[in-house]
Amino acid sequence: MNELFRALPALLREFEDNEPVREAVAFAAWRKIAGESLKRHAIPLRLFKNQLIVAVADKTWKSHLEQLAGQMIFRLNSVLGQAVVTFIEFRVDPKTIEASRMSSGEPVLSDEQYIEAALNEVNAKMRSSADSIRDENLRSQFLLAAGSCLARRKRMRKLDE
Repeated sequence: MNELFRALPALLREFEDNEPVREAVAFAAWRKIAGESLKRHAIPLRLFKNQLIVAVADKTWKSHLEQLAGQMIFRLNSVLGQAVVTFIEFRVDPKTIEASRMSSGEPVLSDEQYIEAALNEVNAKMRSSADSIRDENLRSQFLLAAGSCLARRKRMRKLDE
């Protein structure tokens, strides 16, 4: 797979005027830099000139990824070997995200199911430690993040078996 990504710059030079090829290559680079966890929440939709349009699940993802856009552009262009992407536009499009998850065969959970699954992974020791966090919202976010991490780790172990 790494050999394929090393070939991307040459492929772009060969087909620099071919928009569908440029878009496909940019999408492949996006998937590489996004990694497993991010690609569930951010799907490339279109490359228009040098602007990559990416669907995101919600406003929170949009806000978070907008803060990281500069780093992502740098990483994308590093993989591509040239400045193919100069701007990333993140669009809130939960239907596209859900459709992508369904087509991948990945189980789709509602927000409530996701939160329940994450919090089921939090043990009593973690809850006790979290009690020292005075801000109720921050405490809740901490427990959700920790539980999500543990649930993801459990899923990854099952995939490895």
